[in-house]
Amino acid sequence: GRMWAYTMGFTVLPHIGGFLGWFLNRKEIPAWYEKLKKPSWCPSRRVFPVAWTVLYTGMGYASYLVWNDLGGCSSKAIVPLGLYGAQLALNWAWPPLFFGARNLNLALIDILLLDGLATGTVCSWYRINRVAALLLLPYLGWLAMATCLTIRIWKDNPEQKMGKSE
Repeated sequence: GRMWAYTMGFTVLPHIGGFLGWFLNRKEIPAWYEKLKKPSWCPSRRVFPVAWTVLYTGMGYASYLVWNDLGGCSSKAIVPLGLYGAQLALNWAWPPLFFGARNLNLALIDILLLDGLATGTVCSWYRINRVAALLLLPYLGWLAMATCLTIRIWKDNPEQKMGKSE
């Protein structure tokens, strides 16, 4: 019974920050995001919650697999789960930076660092649990698209780069 609780806890964890990021910034989407100049290949707003639900579930379950294979919070888990935690923190920080602060400069720096940490997470997990590493590949693909989208919005909306002007 306890392993089931751990499995669920790890799987649900990424959703908490994702949901909070959406909840706190949801009013900025119609008020600000819709008015930004975006490329033709920008996904529809309806795609994002579905994609993030799938990605966070895979990411969370994968983190459970790695944690379990390393015997819990052992010294061997510090780097692989530390990389995961750091990339998750940057993932959660992006919506408040982008939508909340409307700061495209900080959002761009955040997502570029996130790309590096997420890639490092996959590389460190591959030696521990290949299934866990493979579960993160859709996330890396989505991050690549999100990074390109952030760069294009950053380039095409120069007046928005520094954030909200009070």
